[in-house]
Amino acid sequence: MSRLLLLPLGCLMLAGCGSSASTNDPAPSVLVTTQPAQQGTAPTMLAAYGSARPSTDGAQTMSSAQPGQVTAIAVTPGAAVHAGQTLLTFTLAPTARTTYEQAAHALAAAQKQRASTAQLFSQQLATRDQLVQAEKAVSDAQIALDGLAREGAGQSVKTFTAPFDGIVTAITVAQGDRTAADAPLITVARTRDIVITVGVQPEDRAKVRAGQEAHLQRLSGGETITGHVLRVASALNVKTRMMDADIAIPANALLPGEGLRADIHTGDVQGWLVPHKAVVTANGPAHVFQLEGGKAKAVEVQLLQSSSAGDVVQGPLNPHAPLIVDGAFQVDDGAAVRTGR
Repeated sequence: MSRLLLLPLGCLMLAGCGSSASTNDPAPSVLVTTQPAQQGTAPTMLAAYGSARPSTDGAQTMSSAQPGQVTAIAVTPGAAVHAGQTLLTFTLAPTARTTYEQAAHALAAAQKQRASTAQLFSQQLATRDQLVQAEKAVSDAQIALDGLAREGAGQSVKTFTAPFDGIVTAITVAQGDRTAADAPLITVARTRDIVITVGVQPEDRAKVRAGQEAHLQRLSGGETITGHVLRVASALNVKTRMMDADIAIPANALLPGEGLRADIHTGDVQGWLVPHKAVVTANGPAHVFQLEGGKAKAVEVQLLQSSSAGDVVQGPLNPHAPLIVDGAFQVDDGAAVRTGR
C-alpha cells in the first residue's frame, strides 16, 4: 500500500522539475541587420512616360501643290537618309499639265496682242489706254504662269529629295496612288531634333518647369540618357487627358517612336535617409525600428518620399542608435533581437 502512494508523489516531483527548467529558457530573438541612422538630402523625382518624336520645327512633310500620281517610292519608313537623296517620284495629272500649257498660250497671245497694239499706237491708230491694257494683260498672264510654275505645274515629273540628313518617319501614300493637291506624301525628321514627349498628371503640372534635369530609360532597357525639360503645355492633351512635356536629349541618342520612362528632378527633400525595406507601413502609421539595449524600439515617422532607391522620413530618431534594416517586418516594439552579417 505504501509503495502505491509513493508513485504519484514521485511523478509530481518530476513534473515540477520540468516546469522550472522551461521558465529558465532564454526568450527567442530575431536575427536582424543594422546600419547607422543618418540625415541628408535626396532628389525628388517625378516619373512620366512617353515616346520620342520630332520636335515641332524638326520635321518636314512634303506634298505637291498639284494633283497627280505617285509613280515610285525609293525609301521605307524608318530609313536614314542624306540631304539630296531621292525619296519619291511624282507624275502630274494631265489636267494640271493642261492648265499650265493654257497659261503659257495665254501669255504668248497677250504678248502678241501687245506688240500689235504698240505698232498701231506708233501709227496713231491705237490709244494709249489700249496700249496700257495690252501691257496689263501680258503682266497678268505672266504672273499666272509663274504661279503655276512655282507650284510645280511646269514639270510633268517631279522628284522629291531629302531636304536634310534625317529619318523617314512617315509615308502616307503607296506607289500608284493618285492624290489631290497638297495631300501629304512623305515626312522626314532631323535626327538631331528628336525630343521626348511625356504625359504629366494635371495635379503635378506646377512641379515641372523648363530647364529641370530628366533621366530617361528606354522601356526596352539600356543605358540611362540625361536630358532636360524644354517646355510644359498649358492645356490638356485631348487624347491622353494629361499635360504634355517635351524633354531635349543629345543628338542621335534615340529614334522616333521609342517608348521611355522619364524621371524628372523636380526638387530636393531633406530628412532621415533610410533603406526602403526599413520602413514598416503595416499595422498602423509608418514606423522604423532602432536597436537599443538589444531590443527593437519602434519610432513613428512621416514618410516624405518613397522609392526603391531609398526612403526619406521625418521623425524623432536617435542618431546614436542603429537602424534595423533586414528583419524590420519580423520584430515588434520591445522584442529581443540579435545582429548578424
